[in-house]
Amino acid sequence: MAKFVHLHGHTEYSLLDGLSKIPKLVKTVKELGMDTVAVTDHGVMYGAIEFYKECISAGIKPIIGVEMYVARRSHKDKEAKMDSEPFHLTVLAKNYQGYLNLMKLTSIAHLEGFYYRPRVDKKLLQEFHEGLIALSGCPAGEFIRGIESESKDKAKEIAKEYLEIFREGNYFFEVQNHEYRELLENQNLDPAVRRDLENMERLQALTWKKVQALSPKLGVPIIATNDYHYIKPEDADGQDALLCVQTGKLISDMDRLRMVDTPNLYLRSPEEMVKLLEEIPEAIPNTIKVAKQCNIEIPLGKPFFPIFDNPLHSSMEYLRQLTQQKSAQVLKLTEEEKERLEYELGVIEKKKYADYFLVVYDFVRWAHEHGIITNTRGSAAGSLVLYCLGVTNSNPLDYMLPFERFLTVFRPTLPDIDVDLADDRRDEVIKYVTNKYGADRVAHIVTFGTMLGRAAIRDIGRVLGISYGEVDRIAKLIPPPHQGFYISLDAATKQIPELADLYKNNSHVKTLLDLAKKVEGSVRHASVHAAGIVIAPEPLTNFTPLQREANGDKVVTQYDMFAVEDAGLVKIDFLGIRNLSIL
Repeated sequence: MAKFVHLHGHTEYSLLDGLSKIPKLVKTVKELGMDTVAVTDHGVMYGAIEFYKECISAGIKPIIGVEMYVARRSHKDKEAKMDSEPFHLTVLAKNYQGYLNLMKLTSIAHLEGFYYRPRVDKKLLQEFHEGLIALSGCPAGEFIRGIESESKDKAKEIAKEYLEIFREGNYFFEVQNHEYRELLENQNLDPAVRRDLENMERLQALTWKKVQALSPKLGVPIIATNDYHYIKPEDADGQDALLCVQTGKLISDMDRLRMVDTPNLYLRSPEEMVKLLEEIPEAIPNTIKVAKQCNIEIPLGKPFFPIFDNPLHSSMEYLRQLTQQKSAQVLKLTEEEKERLEYELGVIEKKKYADYFLVVYDFVRWAHEHGIITNTRGSAAGSLVLYCLGVTNSNPLDYMLPFERFLTVFRPTLPDIDVDLADDRRDEVIKYVTNKYGADRVAHIVTFGTMLGRAAIRDIGRVLGISYGEVDRIAKLIPPPHQGFYISLDAATKQIPELADLYKNNSHVKTLLDLAKKVEGSVRHASVHAAGIVIAPEPLTNFTPLQREANGDKVVTQYDMFAVEDAGLVKIDFLGIRNLSIL
């Protein structure tokens, strides 16, 4: 194992704050000679499955965590000023139980505790502490804020409280070295920046002194982190630009959150970390001790279907009976049709997909009974069973449509039954499904918007203070995405003559494009998938963390459509179609 493990860091899923893309992060970890790494995004677990899969593929051990926001009082208290600035706490999952508890805590933080930030409280941490390790956090953590308190015993009281919550061996003092002394040697610093750096240097020195005094008294080990927000040192200005996009500030503003003034929040090598923390030598090997405790195995790829309540002994038995009843009403039941039905039912039985077919049949039946027009697109039209059940409306044998296009015993992924609904009544069908299976088992699926070429130019142009007209003119030189393909900014500056000329001869345009290239492709925001719904056989928080849609009430998974299927959830598309409403 390497000399040091990063246990506190942020990917692009710390939206408009982190700039680390997961594939590049894992690749760099390997290049630096480390075999383990943790991700602790701010209040969310958006990238957990992608991170886990990427690490396993690369032979790196993944540690999944969250930098949580801990409410000053109860997570349900939402009083202006008093509850708007929660404390930070770095929390890591030791095992699968810890991973489940992370998902539960993160979901509660969003669904119940959201007030400016998704918040938990100490009572919740106590309830769901099993399998978790906590680090005292960055300067925004309660422990370091306690060090600043006028009460000399405040930090000690806070540490004892968290030690009691997480138990001995699961709570660590977190120390960082961001080289403020070296940064302060720059004689050209803005006065406001110098004041901030001097304050941070004072607090860092005070923290080191306090943890070294308390560690032996309380039996709380000291651990080193670097709180990485990007991968390479040269990415610092790109991450700073993202912060400006998030906060609506200009890069030139001095009076703002300016992490660029500490341009060392990158994925440092073990050698750098050893040198930085030589005054507290135990802080480095303790990262290895924590890493050895963290061993998560997430079962991926096994589908967990919603349980369809039926009057017979088994779902498959009920599906067969239902198909026989319905087929007599819509088919002549020729030998070819009987043979095809038996073949399809045999495949469905071997794949154990009966519940999936019954769930779709049930909500389509309910929609028809309530005058809601439906339609089914795609390869599902090749299923005679679905035709008999009334899910599709064309006999596949009349059009020589093969069932194998839809489902075979060899298909590794779930079949996809895309159901179109009249868009003005789609919510009624979703409400029916939610009432039938339980509000804790049905959710919409998150999707992420990314900063592609044009969007990156517009966002960066705005924070650079460039006029809208000029930014718009440059952005429009980039061809828009077409059928899922788009040209990168790097390629565009080489292939588009007018843009290449501007990049070469105009320093302002060069600055704009260079900065836009750094943030290009980063996740910008989370929204709700247009059609995807998941229905689980047990509470969703056993599979995915949850949140609410921005400015809305819909419950949404934090894992996207690919990750929820990896986690075992079955995605069903309820797509609202205006033409069906017109009909």
